[in-house]
Amino acid sequence: MIIVVKKDCDKKQLDNLIGWVKKQGLGVDVSVGESSIVLGLIGDTPRVDIDLVRSMDIVESVKRIQEPYKSANRKFHPEDTIIDVGGHKFGGNHFQFIAGPCSVESEEQVVGIAKAVKAAGATLLRGGAYKPRTSPYSFQGMGERGLELLKIARQETGLPIVTEIMSERHIDQFRDIDVVQIGARDMQNFQLLKEVGKMDKPILLKRGLANTIEEWLMSAEYIMSEGNKKIILCERGIRTFEPMTRNTLDLSAIPLLKELTHLPVIVDPSHASGISRLVEPMSLAAAGAGAGGLMIEVHNDPAHALCDGPQALRPEQFEQVVNKVKNILPLVDKVYD
Repeated sequence: MIIVVKKDCDKKQLDNLIGWVKKQGLGVDVSVGESSIVLGLIGDTPRVDIDLVRSMDIVESVKRIQEPYKSANRKFHPEDTIIDVGGHKFGGNHFQFIAGPCSVESEEQVVGIAKAVKAAGATLLRGGAYKPRTSPYSFQGMGERGLELLKIARQETGLPIVTEIMSERHIDQFRDIDVVQIGARDMQNFQLLKEVGKMDKPILLKRGLANTIEEWLMSAEYIMSEGNKKIILCERGIRTFEPMTRNTLDLSAIPLLKELTHLPVIVDPSHASGISRLVEPMSLAAAGAGAGGLMIEVHNDPAHALCDGPQALRPEQFEQVVNKVKNILPLVDKVYD
């Protein structure tokens, strides 16, 4: 249920209304817009007398909503959520480039790539310290040492870092990470979602490779239910019957999500196709569809990368993508900052 309160309402009346709702055993999400205040009621809302609420002087309108996701719902929060990461903003008309290697391999490698992608236009650095792999015999990442190398790269370049967490046991290791990523395989790891929901960190939540948009938003709801509202959604392709690409990039999800939720939406074209030559056209398509950013894998020597070399761009190729995407941004009312 949502209650739209008049913008010029008396603060005491508003506090009384919020207090009354909480006494019903419900949570309240307050969103202040330009012309009104929206109260999103979370919990067993059928117990609320909708006619009683509608009769209150400060109430403009009341309506029940059917979607199971509440906090992530744009009806609860009409204004776009803006998330600031080291001065770089996600959401609204902002656009960011996240780039870096699939996995951290050495200090020389990650620092060198960080400097190269920054020079090419990246605003954040990505890199895997913990790697979920299909085979137990594949490279699993450098773990905690990899996190330390990412921090060195951040110190050298000033780029905020984005890296994936795989277990709630590692929470303490991620206290100094700028953006904590939940990978596709962990999108429905509900215990992990609850734990990162207690962190005061932006969370980049990737869509599961076989999950619906509603399931994705419900995973965001898990995080938000624990108090963390700073979530960036990342479309990274879904599994279909098509074998010629690694996954199928669901571009239709971008404009649809912009209708359904106030959370920022970005795209990972590298995992979506798994083929480096498709990254540029998919990046342009994603920007044209209204994405608020791109997350692209870049490696200085893709042929010898320890993880996902076939989908990685070289730094000069990444720079070419950045320059072409920049030309599209004014057409879709986006600003690269």
